[in-house]
Amino acid sequence: MTMRPVLILQHLNTDGPAYLQTWLQTQGLAHEVYNTQAGQEFPASLSGYGALAILGGEMSANDDLPSLRRAEALFLQAVQAGVPTLGHCLGGQLMARALGAAVTASPAPEIGWQPLQVHKAPEAQAWFGPEGERHVYHWHSETFGLPPGAVWLAQSPACPHQAFALGPHLAMQFHVEVDENKLRYWALENEEAWFEGLPPTSVQRPAAMLADTAERLPVQQALARRIYARWMAFAAGR
Repeated sequence: MTMRPVLILQHLNTDGPAYLQTWLQTQGLAHEVYNTQAGQEFPASLSGYGALAILGGEMSANDDLPSLRRAEALFLQAVQAGVPTLGHCLGGQLMARALGAAVTASPAPEIGWQPLQVHKAPEAQAWFGPEGERHVYHWHSETFGLPPGAVWLAQSPACPHQAFALGPHLAMQFHVEVDENKLRYWALENEEAWFEGLPPTSVQRPAAMLADTAERLPVQQALARRIYARWMAFAAGR
């Protein structure tokens, strides 16, 4: 049976699918990317799609933007139809918000390579592997609450709610989709002065995050492959 294409919702030109798209291409999986900043309106319906991915963005999930509400509506269609959904950072926040949870300021911003703890719950280990610490790439100052019925999967010292699952749907507060080009662009986009006043315990400066990338990025991409494979296994099983 041929898999239906994956729908990818992109909010900003600088926050594209990166490693997610690379992985889909290597698997020979059809996918369509809609970028609202490029003038592409998100589809009104998930009909014809086998999976959904919602990417990040600099805006707040609470901003009054029609594209954000459309993304939430598409996710609710996915819940109703059992279409597996992945949310990356803002995407995870939109999933939580659509399910009735609050999106609020994070206890502390997280930028760069930061640790998180994978919980002992079987669901957490199915998505992320064994319980324990991982280093993943972050760039956020808001966070999601846990929706009713969701399983809490991971936490960090700066931001307790790092990931939740609801059936075949996974919301992440971090950017498992970054590749080297995307990460380097983000790291160098802002002057050093932009980072002044941000807490050094949870915010890396550009030089430090780039120095860690050679070691951290291959490990994160192995994690991404695990996550994406499980997501696609749910899609294939529909």
